[in-house]
Amino acid sequence: MTSLHSKPLALKNVTVTDSFWRTEQELVRTAVIPYQWNALNDNVPGAAPSYCMHNFKAAAAQNKRKDTQGNAFVPPKYTFRGFEALPEDPANPDPDKFYGFVFQDTDFSKWVEAVGYSLAHHPDPALEQTADQAVDIVCAAQLDNGYLDAYYILNGMDRAFTNLRDHHELYCLGHLVEGAVAYYQGTGKDKLLKAACRFADYVDERFGRKPGQLRGYPGHEIAEMALVRLYEVTGEQRYLDLAEYFVTERGRQPYIFDIQADENAKRDADANYKPNTDPNRYAYHQANKPVTEQDEAVGHAVRAGYFYSGLADVARLADDQDLADAAERDGRADAVDQLLRQGRNHIRPRDAGRDRIDADARTAKLPGEAACQAVDGKFAGGIADAARLTIEADHGAGV
Repeated sequence: MTSLHSKPLALKNVTVTDSFWRTEQELVRTAVIPYQWNALNDNVPGAAPSYCMHNFKAAAAQNKRKDTQGNAFVPPKYTFRGFEALPEDPANPDPDKFYGFVFQDTDFSKWVEAVGYSLAHHPDPALEQTADQAVDIVCAAQLDNGYLDAYYILNGMDRAFTNLRDHHELYCLGHLVEGAVAYYQGTGKDKLLKAACRFADYVDERFGRKPGQLRGYPGHEIAEMALVRLYEVTGEQRYLDLAEYFVTERGRQPYIFDIQADENAKRDADANYKPNTDPNRYAYHQANKPVTEQDEAVGHAVRAGYFYSGLADVARLADDQDLADAAERDGRADAVDQLLRQGRNHIRPRDAGRDRIDADARTAKLPGEAACQAVDGKFAGGIADAARLTIEADHGAGV
């Protein structure tokens, strides 16, 4: 290991002059970001609604009712309406209900991240004002304790963090952090960053190995690498420690995913529930065994790219040789090469249709798993980051 660590160059210090990429940058700035904002607000004719900003507005309105009603306010009791919930009448969605996928919050987080990157090089007062207004709406949805996931705020907090495998709360945290950091670096404004810190602080209190804490970790990774980034921006050690906990707790037995599945089946009186006994049942999630015991890169490729980046990041910053060895032994660089060089590099933008989830599932895979999410540019950056950090952890950094 080495005490010298590389880091990506500050975006403001990088200018792209290549004609191809500069044209693409301009396309993103002038067309894609405005289009995405309309999509977040369900204003793209012919496209499936996102419901993202609808949900944040509904959560903010619920918070306002709570403040107004005080002790008379009755919070919603959890009701499962499916992995994707849609209105009975698409033309008239209920303003107080959550719609979309369980991870719908991340549509905003990814958009504001792109906005932050764009504003770093291309100041745009109108775009910045739009983003500021969006940030105000999102922050108004945050609970007093720091929790910020519209799905559970609107559907019922009594079941928050009870389905870590499937319900993406920590995935939403990770993307919120990434977006907040990018917007802070692009504009110098920290309102969203402070909200992300409050959510991360709440998660840090809830998760860990102390008595009374939840011995869990993300079902869909990204929080690991995002928390490292939050640590690097704020200097708060607790965020690096939490990232290290998520990396090292993953895959330990008894599996938290099994424990929660059993508990949920009992709670819901599910007579059809049968425990999954496949010894490799969590390879898809890179959670079939602790990372230091894994000997190959397996599972869902997007999740893997995020996780391997977070693994290598924690290894280098914590100077943890076991994690560094795991990053090298698990074939991270080989996995990146497999995805990007051997004909499985079907990296494409998400389409607007409802079939966008896990589309082209068999075109990007790791050993032992045939499923991959439709991939965006952030995944490409994630696996590139994983390769860079793994090499650095192994050989030292002079770059």
